[in-house]
Order: sequence, then C-alpha cells, then structure tokens
Amino acid sequence: MCQGFKAAGIASGLKKNGMLDLGLIVSDTPAAVAGVFTRNRVQAAPVLLCKKRIQSGTSRAVIANSGNANCCTGDQGMADAVRMARLAAGALGIAEDQVLPASTGVIGQPLAVGKIEAALPALAAALSPDGLDDFARAIMTTDTRPKMISRQGHVNGKTFTVTAVAKGAGMICPNMATMLCFVMTDIAAEPGTLQPMLAASVDKSFNRITIDGDTSTNDTVLILANGMSGIFLEAGEGISVFQEVLDAVLIELAKMVVKDGEGATKLVEIVVKAAASEEDAKKIVFTVANSNLVKTALFGQDANWGRIFAAAGRSGAVFNPEAVDIWFDDVRIVKDGLWAGSEAEQKATRILQKPEFRIIIDLKNGDGQYSGWTCDFSIDYVKINADYRS
Repeated sequence: MCQGFKAAGIASGLKKNGMLDLGLIVSDTPAAVAGVFTRNRVQAAPVLLCKKRIQSGTSRAVIANSGNANCCTGDQGMADAVRMARLAAGALGIAEDQVLPASTGVIGQPLAVGKIEAALPALAAALSPDGLDDFARAIMTTDTRPKMISRQGHVNGKTFTVTAVAKGAGMICPNMATMLCFVMTDIAAEPGTLQPMLAASVDKSFNRITIDGDTSTNDTVLILANGMSGIFLEAGEGISVFQEVLDAVLIELAKMVVKDGEGATKLVEIVVKAAASEEDAKKIVFTVANSNLVKTALFGQDANWGRIFAAAGRSGAVFNPEAVDIWFDDVRIVKDGLWAGSEAEQKATRILQKPEFRIIIDLKNGDGQYSGWTCDFSIDYVKINADYRS
C-alpha cells in the first residue's frame, strides 16, 4: 500500500450472499486525480458523477459497492450516487465533492442506499493501511479472487510506490478499462500530467483485453496521487520512470482479469505482426479474440487453426491469405496459408494444453503490429451467466 492511503471493505447487505460488498479508499491528504471511463453510451450514475467531480483535479476518497450497478436507474440513481458519496464524506469529515462513487453489479435495480448509510460508521472505523485486501474483495462480483498489485520506482534516489486494485471477470471488452480499477500512488503530480499518462497505460493494458466481447456500463479507472513520497512528477526521467511502472502495474492487472474470466481455464495472447497498419492488426486481434468458435476450440484444446484464419479473414483487415503463417508459441501450424501437417498439429495441441500461450499471426504485409489478451469459453461461462440474477 502507498504512503498516506488507507482502505477497508465490509458487508453491508447489498449482496444476498452476505459477502463483502462495500469498500472505501481514503488518502490522508488531498490527492491529484485523473480518470478514464466507459465509452458505452449507457453509463451508470456513479460514472457520470465521477466524470464531473474529477474536473476539480483533486480528491480524497473513493467509495465503491458491488451487488448493484446503479445503472439505468434514472434521476433516483443519480440522487443515490450523490447520497452515497455524501454519506461517506460525512463519515470521514471531508468535503462531499472530494468523494468519488463507483458501483458494479446488476443493472436496472435501485441502489439500497439505506444499507450503505447503516454500514458507513463501521466501514470508516475499519480503515487501515492493511485494508486493501478487504476492499478488493468488497468490489468483486463473479470474480473468484481479489486482484491487487504494488510496484516501486526510483527517481533521483527517492522511492515512489504505485498500488492498484481491480475487479472484473465478465462483461469485459472494455473500450477503455476494466469494470473497476483504482490506482494509488505517493508521487506528486498535476492532474493534467496524470490524465494522459493514465490514458496511455489503459490503452496498453485494459483496452487490450476481452473475455466475452461485452463493454460494461460502469467501467471506471481512477488514479489518486497524494505526493507523500516527496517526488514531484515533471518532465524528464521522472515522467518516463513513472509511466513505465504504471504500465507494468496495469498490464499485470489486466492479465489477472483475463485469467479470472468467468469459467476461464486459459490466458491467451493474440499477436498480429507484419500487417499493413496497426489498425489492421488490431482488427484481427479482436476478431480472433472475441470469436466464440476460436474460444471454444481453445477450451477443447483443439488446434483448429481454420477458425483463427476465418476470423482474420472477416475482420476487415487487408492481407494476402496465401502469405499468412500462424504459430502456437514456437510451433508453426500454418505456413504460407497452408496447413503445416499432422506433426505440427500434434505439437500445437500440446501447446494448447498449457494454461498460458500465444497465438501469432504473421501477415507478411507491412510493419503494423498489435497484441491483446483473451481467454477460452468453457461450459462454466454459460452456467455463471445463466444464473447471474437468480
């Protein structure tokens, strides 16, 4: 955990199963803030409120709940988001506009703010520098495990820390971020410096993952920088070092999200190289990564390269099919658009038995390249989502 931050998570009764469902992160001092949010046209009340509040450039706290998305809830939903933040501010003794709300869970149901109000005294009392694990569990929905990571960097002999926590296992094809991610750092920075750096890191991490091709209505990534390390982020070495650490933290969290995808058994990196452009490479990566036929073949450990080739062909990217090579890690199963033979397929099948591997598609068509991460589709994915509200 970074200097000057505390966190907590408790059960407020929002979840029917009695699990942790309400979390709080607080900075001891006002922190510079930046955020990236869902591009879904349907946006939850807390997303809209957060987008407005971060324009001030500073924040002290984040309050987040699971079990209810507070989305498609009309004027009452916005009033509930405001009240949720106001209650947290009162419990903490800080200004209301310094609290950022976030929610995740079922869409379309009113948020039981009364339960949040009743739980807030205990939640505030539980705040601790060691409370991030409880917070991480409090924001989980279909996640099977909490997702946290902390890394350090060094500038001019001083050390700074970046700590982040995320949740996400389903409705993941972000087009900005995962469902919820909160980044804390003890470096000092202007909000105008943080915003493009956060956006760049999100593009390298959460914008490159997909579990099921669905973009959430509640996607929120926030970064709070309270400056307690004594390092001020400015041009030169400090910027590059901080960007490198931030990128590493968010990429690792993004992989954690895919590994914990609903029913997932495999983490697969899709790499497209030598495309006519980066945009063409990106089209192929996400068409392959979101293909149900590809994802079910991955679950079945079936080296069905034809599904990969067909997905690439319908992506809209321009390439010569007779020049394409396809690899599973270091095994080439397609050479110049043709099957490489049964021996290569047997080796590729063994690759597919691993929990993590790469699919590399070489178009031999230019300098464009792109990569992203996906998972397989298992029988459990259907079961989890068929029973989600019942």
